[in-house]
Amino acid sequence: MQPAILARNLIKQFGGFTAVDGVSLEVRPAEIYGLVGPDGAGKSTTLRMLSSIMTPTSGTAEIAGYDVQTQSGQVKDNIAYMSQRFGLYEDLSVWENVNFYADLYGVPARGRKERIEELLDFSSMRPFKGRRAGALSGGMKQKLQLVCALVHTPKVLLLDEPTNGVDPVSRRDFWRILYRLLARDVAILVSTAYLDEAERCNRVGLLSNGSLLAQGSPAEIKRLMKGAIVSIRSSQARRVQALMEESGSYEDVNTFGDTVHLVTQDEAAAGQQAKVLLESEGLPFDEITRQEPSLEDVFVRVLKETGEAGVRPWSSESRSGFHDQAAGLTAPGRPAVEVEDLTRRFGSFTAVNRVSFSVPAGQIFGFLGPNGAGKSTVIRMLCGVLEPSEGRGEVLGFDIARQPEKIKEHIGYMSQRFSLYDDLTVVENIEFYGGIYSLAGKRLEERKAWAMEMTGLADHARSMTRVLSSGWKQRLAMACSILHEPPVIFLDEPTSGVDPVSRRRFWDLISAMAEAGVTVFVTTHYMEEAEYCDRLALIYRGNIVAMGTPTELKTRVMREAILDIHCPRPFEVMDSIAALPGVREVALFGSGLHAVVRDPEEAGQRIRQEFERLDVPLERMEQVVPGMEDVFVALIEETDRRESGQGEG
Repeated sequence: MQPAILARNLIKQFGGFTAVDGVSLEVRPAEIYGLVGPDGAGKSTTLRMLSSIMTPTSGTAEIAGYDVQTQSGQVKDNIAYMSQRFGLYEDLSVWENVNFYADLYGVPARGRKERIEELLDFSSMRPFKGRRAGALSGGMKQKLQLVCALVHTPKVLLLDEPTNGVDPVSRRDFWRILYRLLARDVAILVSTAYLDEAERCNRVGLLSNGSLLAQGSPAEIKRLMKGAIVSIRSSQARRVQALMEESGSYEDVNTFGDTVHLVTQDEAAAGQQAKVLLESEGLPFDEITRQEPSLEDVFVRVLKETGEAGVRPWSSESRSGFHDQAAGLTAPGRPAVEVEDLTRRFGSFTAVNRVSFSVPAGQIFGFLGPNGAGKSTVIRMLCGVLEPSEGRGEVLGFDIARQPEKIKEHIGYMSQRFSLYDDLTVVENIEFYGGIYSLAGKRLEERKAWAMEMTGLADHARSMTRVLSSGWKQRLAMACSILHEPPVIFLDEPTSGVDPVSRRRFWDLISAMAEAGVTVFVTTHYMEEAEYCDRLALIYRGNIVAMGTPTELKTRVMREAILDIHCPRPFEVMDSIAALPGVREVALFGSGLHAVVRDPEEAGQRIRQEFERLDVPLERMEQVVPGMEDVFVALIEETDRRESGQGEG
């Protein structure tokens, strides 16, 4: 079968800089190829060359048999391309945007309405079809762009980190769409920062510094892992990580949510030694087991072995970038943030409905919720950017309605939308924000040096900000928002679009700030990151539906069991398993499935019988402890069922 995507020795240079260096790959019809790599590795440049938007310096590429340089018109007729930058028309409604793209792609009038409605239903965007695109949240814009890209069925689909800023429920829906497209022989090339998504691809390529370090099936890539993985599950995973790193006994130590992975050549000795260390320090842990490597384990390990610059450990200077006096404004025993019955309406629409909570000084407070749930609206009110319709709130003792300017003087705020100036260089952006925060002289130079170290952008100080990848921009925006060492920091999805190694660096910094007494209010769609928060609140449809520590939410919310199921092509058996008695829900989870069941023994037996009936091999099935993604999905669905029942009553 002829490849739908064929690239041979693609090279792209910008002046003396080589962004893509000899990339060769092919993707067949009905195949998903995942392109993963650190920020600035060359993923977006590769996709732009394949879509005929950018001309290669050398090398060749074909899409559906057409040359990307000499037959760009035919190439564009056979692809759908979704870039990182929004291609929406903000003054048009959701429906008008999709209809406009249908015109561009030549979708016939017959059946068009049904096609658009199907996509809007699947993406949960139908209720917003009359809303202007400019009035949508960042995540909802991302979903709308997905719909626009898929309004016709192309032979090749190029997706550049399409699920950045999209909540777990919507990501699962998105991957259902991709699997449906495979049935129509569409070839899909997707770059992603979510390594659990890469597990679902037929083949994966690891790109670093413009070169493919490895490519193959997820199973083949995992065999690159040198050494065994010992996993420790603990409610204090980041403290466990620090202890294991200090011991110097392991080749590598990485945290994944509430588990710590130790890379070692001697599995038995490593596990025993870890147990002794944990018990001597009195750190809690649930279990120490051998763990099959994930793609993220391999990703981190391979990049470190090849000396990827983005994986340098924090230096002492960047770790100490915050000082204890940062929390000096917060009175002892007084919450850093406190709100009561906070409400915000936009016309007849209630975006935030009577929200109440308090956050002590020095706490990492995680704010979770689907796209459009009200997270960013709450943050904007707390930052004095948006006035509440009702209720009260205080930040550092300042009233959010009466003293917004006082609040702005003493907080750091990193918004979803980049607050950087694209026409300034990296260092000019840092100097500009330093001026806003009244930093000058030696102090400004110290903080500027710290920011360059923290971001890893020292070699790009004079680069224009507009040429940075989204991940590098996130790092720079973070640095600019905390230059002045504020006692309270609001981070609205700070790691969206950032690779796994860089996300670890972000959370190293966030933990260091909290240890120095800084209060961190953070939203995220990475559920493993929710495990790093001291306390969490889940907001849905403007209401807080749950609040507590990660452990409290996992033990209180999940009343039913989770079965982790692994088999070839899990999407093909999802619906059959979901229809079995005793199975409440089945969803994609990494490279397998998670089934929510009432009785794990009874449901497990039925699932085994169903695999036999379908003549599909069951590789393994086991009951597992629910993760934060399971909790997130369960809370959303429970709220939907409750409200649906009330509506029918």
